[in-house]
Amino acid sequence: MSPRPPNDQVAAAKATLRKTALDRRDELAAADRAAAAEAIAARPLTVPVDAGTVVAGYMAIRSEIDPAPLMRRFVENGAGLALPVVQGRGKPLLFRAWAPGVPLTTAGFGLLEPGPEAPVVVPDVLLVPLACFDRAGHRIGYGAGHYDITLAALRAEKPVVAIGLAYAAQEIVRVPANERDARLDLVLTEAEIIDCR
Repeated sequence: MSPRPPNDQVAAAKATLRKTALDRRDELAAADRAAAAEAIAARPLTVPVDAGTVVAGYMAIRSEIDPAPLMRRFVENGAGLALPVVQGRGKPLLFRAWAPGVPLTTAGFGLLEPGPEAPVVVPDVLLVPLACFDRAGHRIGYGAGHYDITLAALRAEKPVVAIGLAYAAQEIVRVPANERDARLDLVLTEAEIIDCR
């Protein structure tokens, strides 16, 4: 087995892959993006859900795949929802309870988050946005490392299932990874369910 490249080489490779992947994602037609989100939600749920399950989703920005249809499915099956709140660079995300229709506040980078009055919760399942992914469960996000830090912190406390949501076009052969990168358990695309465990 060859040694892992230094972290600065990994970061540079990821930056190049991120730009290419986001450009490819942006080229998808809006109707195709909406159809992909519905196709993912139409499948049987990939994880067991009971009344106590908390699923952390996200509010899609730019051309991200919209998790809202899948989040509605989880609610229909008895799960509670949460959304992430960014606490700052180098810090794990905080999750606050949320339900469809409850107003959100606008945070940095145009992100929509629950307000401080929403209770803090610890999710059992995370729906994770990404720029690109591989079949080993590695992903490239937007470069701040929020989900890697968050998954490491959550998994130190209890089992948490991380589900990447993506268009099939976002798959690449191999994501350059380092020891700080948290792996996804599953990736859902409009074409298939990829089990990375």
